[in-house]
Amino acid sequence: MNAKNLMTDCFLYGGRSTAVPIVLVTSSNYNRAVKKFSKPQVRWLEQNAFSGRPGALCGLPDKDGSIEKYVVGIDEIEDPFAIADLPRRMPDGDYALEGSGVRANLDTLAVGWGLGSYVFDRYKNNARNRASPDCSLPRLKLPNSADHQRIQETVAATYRVRDLINTPAEDMMPQHLSAVVAEIAQTHEGDFAEIVGDDLLAENYPCIHTVGRASIHPPRLIELRWGNNKKYPLITLVGKGITFDSGGLDIKPAAGMRSMKKDMGGAAHAIGLAQLIMALELPVRLRLLVASAENAISSNAFRPGDVIRTRSGITVEIDNTDAEGRLVLCDALSDACDEEPDLLVDFATLTGAARVAVGTEIASYFCNDREIANIVRDAGVSTFDPTWELPLHNGYKSFLKSHVADMQNAASTPFGGAITAALYLQSFVDPNTRWLHFDIMAWNSRVRSGRPIGGEAMGLRAMLEVLEQLYTR
Repeated sequence: MNAKNLMTDCFLYGGRSTAVPIVLVTSSNYNRAVKKFSKPQVRWLEQNAFSGRPGALCGLPDKDGSIEKYVVGIDEIEDPFAIADLPRRMPDGDYALEGSGVRANLDTLAVGWGLGSYVFDRYKNNARNRASPDCSLPRLKLPNSADHQRIQETVAATYRVRDLINTPAEDMMPQHLSAVVAEIAQTHEGDFAEIVGDDLLAENYPCIHTVGRASIHPPRLIELRWGNNKKYPLITLVGKGITFDSGGLDIKPAAGMRSMKKDMGGAAHAIGLAQLIMALELPVRLRLLVASAENAISSNAFRPGDVIRTRSGITVEIDNTDAEGRLVLCDALSDACDEEPDLLVDFATLTGAARVAVGTEIASYFCNDREIANIVRDAGVSTFDPTWELPLHNGYKSFLKSHVADMQNAASTPFGGAITAALYLQSFVDPNTRWLHFDIMAWNSRVRSGRPIGGEAMGLRAMLEVLEQLYTR
């Protein structure tokens, strides 16, 4: 769904049009809620064995047999995904939420409704034509008191992340990522720039060039700047934009390569968060850096045993060409630290080890600042956008030792892979810079309410909460 059509596709703002009520109940408050229903409606619920359990849905007829309202069982009213399956389950029409706690959590629930309305059908021959006036979808009516902009922009940014990840690599190479960033920069009156191909060597981004030089799609460093008020702090976002990862000469097996269109998921997150920051006009100066390349195989592909002198001057021996994400990131992180940002955040689909540690549905992160780390943890809980901190255990840095260079790009042991990858990146971050590193899956491997299989924004809503706590309160 095009994010620009959100208002008409899944939301109805204000107005006098009627909407069918959806009454939200929980198992604990169900008995109180039914006291507001008529006796025939209560009997109808009893006959349908409705008890308020999460996921249960029952339509209540009026005396003419038409549906007067729906009753839906949920678990937690604060959870945006409590109602995120409803756009798929409800008949076309307009709806309004009711029930205990709805008013206090309406904005959050509305975001869930929007996320549940998402579909990626760009390549479907039978895709529903949403531009058609005959296309009617379930819409959630929101009162004027709702924060319409925040709801819409949060959903739009999530759609952006999902769309970028879901798009096949043939249509999402470095030049395509560049076009997206350029479009966003123009929309929000930001400044766009990029360094492409061999110019990366001239401008001292050797790692990005090395990783991408074997592809017919030139690698590039993509940059967006927004906000010029010097009194505002500088926030720099960095994204790993490996648009497809074959593994290089250390080639992946077929099963491992199958989903590698998502290896630019870190870039998608950085782009989505940048879009959200600009759309909501947070009082910051923003810099976005996307280090983008295709890790392909050709006669000029980089090799195990090669040594690269990075932008920072640190020499790196290539232990494994499939550990390429940290290579493109290290040049971008070095560049970012030169401007001494108040906060540096990078996103990357970096290691399988992080998935082993926390599973596929939690955004793992590392942080060199205890205050920031705690805020991220709490924000993950409050936004139902789960995050979990892993340790920057310096004792493991010896696993990155090289006999011919300052360090190597992959550890000598298979254990603690997410930690050693983070320690590698930390080597290129100024110790005085507050730094937050996300190692994420960026993909739903199973269907859950409002979260279809495919690309997923992980930690995006949590990070918006973090930035608002740090810079707007």
